[in-house]
Amino acid sequence: MLRASLTVTVRAQIILLDRFNTMLRTRAIVAAALSVFTVACAEPPKRVNPVGLSFVAYEDTARRSWTGPQDRPLATAVWYPAAPGSRESEWRVGIFNAGWNAQHAALSAATSKRALIVLSHGTGGGAAGMAWLAETLASNGYIVAAVNHHGNTAAEPSYQLQGFILVWERARDISVLIDKLLADPQFGAHIDPSRIGVAGFSLGGYTALATVGARFAHQQWKSFCAGQPAEPSCNLPPEASFSMADVQRLLDHDDRVKEAVSHSHESFRDARVRAAFAIAPVLGPVMTKASLAEVEVPVRIIVGSKDDQAFPDVNARPIASAIPNAEIEIIPNVTHYTFLARCNLWGKVVARSLCADPDEIDREEVHRRGQRRRSQILQPHTAKITGGNIAVAILQEVIGEIRAWVASLAFTNMTSSQGSTSGSRTHSRDTEARGLL
Repeated sequence: MLRASLTVTVRAQIILLDRFNTMLRTRAIVAAALSVFTVACAEPPKRVNPVGLSFVAYEDTARRSWTGPQDRPLATAVWYPAAPGSRESEWRVGIFNAGWNAQHAALSAATSKRALIVLSHGTGGGAAGMAWLAETLASNGYIVAAVNHHGNTAAEPSYQLQGFILVWERARDISVLIDKLLADPQFGAHIDPSRIGVAGFSLGGYTALATVGARFAHQQWKSFCAGQPAEPSCNLPPEASFSMADVQRLLDHDDRVKEAVSHSHESFRDARVRAAFAIAPVLGPVMTKASLAEVEVPVRIIVGSKDDQAFPDVNARPIASAIPNAEIEIIPNVTHYTFLARCNLWGKVVARSLCADPDEIDREEVHRRGQRRRSQILQPHTAKITGGNIAVAILQEVIGEIRAWVASLAFTNMTSSQGSTSGSRTHSRDTEARGLL
């Protein structure tokens, strides 16, 4: 097993940008904006537990890469509570302020094992885009792992069409990643296998739901799109430099794709996942109601009322109504991208649609409200401790800003009857900056 930095290089970003049909001057600006660098230019957060960050190059030996005969890559970033005294540095990734961490720091010693949260990024994005959530969870004692979904991530030199259309393969990534983490010499012995949760944003929200039993219906997707061809779920996102004709050719002539599609209806439920958190999930119309009705773990869904990429009435609402243990919160006036961390200056210059919220939304104020309500929300959940199972409590009204997620996935126990059973579709025109979402 090889360990290597997953930080996207400037060269890889330039390769990515070359796929976009934009003016040279714009590409030059965005290439500079998307350069990944780590600097310390401000005071680190004042917290008891520093956060470590390591990079692991796992592989799935049961599946091949889309680009060659090698095994399918599962490049992963892992955040964790670092040893006391670990020195954190500010991490800026592209257009985002990706928080603070101590890269390659030693894992903090603990007398008990820690809960594991696995994160799934949005379409065309990458593990670094989930840093705003991962860091906060790690600072509160969790081990958090975010995988770059092969073919559908900007962390690779090029996109692969298979990664955009064979979306159920992402759920298999999550299960294999859990296997790898539990066997990992650095992290495995510190993970409590009975306390594993999955969270994801946008297409990653679908991925999280798939790991707890939501099934994909290919024919249902085709029927839905025949009647609503303009719906985001029925079109490739703008960062995918492919056409629908390319999709059809792949479906008609690629034997590996045909084989993958033949398994699309299967359940990819992983019994080790005891709770799911879906942030602005997509693909609601292609999840079968029967499979959603059979989801038996707690599910929390959060979405903005003004989300024009993952329309709540098409996705979050019907998904939540079909899952027995689901709770949904629709935050007024919030858009798809309000759930992202704050942007740096470059982001505000080159990706306004990703970095600007509606006039009535203040991410800082939402953060402060979340901090005030944290103890109120956690107290009733921690009172539910009954035994060896686990539930999830999601801090309400928490959006975007990293420190507002301190309590976003607070695991508690739940009754044994609940726990014993065993892209992002976006149409932002700021496609040059979408690679790190």
